[in-house]
Amino acid sequence: MEKNEALNALAALGQETRLDVFRLLVKTGKEGMTAGAVADALEVLPNTLSTHLAALSRSGLVAAERAGRSIQYRANLDTMQFLVTYLLQDCCAGHPELCAPIATLVNSGDPSNSGSC
Repeated sequence: MEKNEALNALAALGQETRLDVFRLLVKTGKEGMTAGAVADALEVLPNTLSTHLAALSRSGLVAAERAGRSIQYRANLDTMQFLVTYLLQDCCAGHPELCAPIATLVNSGDPSNSGSC
């Protein structure tokens, strides 16, 4: 991932509704959701959601696929993985094993279970 791509992804996630949309789509996995279902779940106006989905799509964090008459949106976890890898690429002065507590956090989901780098 290039620096500008990382900046675009971080900017897309740096807004409350877009972060909520991305997290919701992560939860739905490969199934994804239609824009209408996302709007209902997050209580966001459809036209406002459309703008947020477009920003997430441009950043590569969300993929859209036509399914009949509707469009199914899914989180692009590959892009998120590239972003996290980019951010941690030089973790702990070249000693990535020191960042192992991050993996523990992801697996446990418990932010109080953190270590320091």
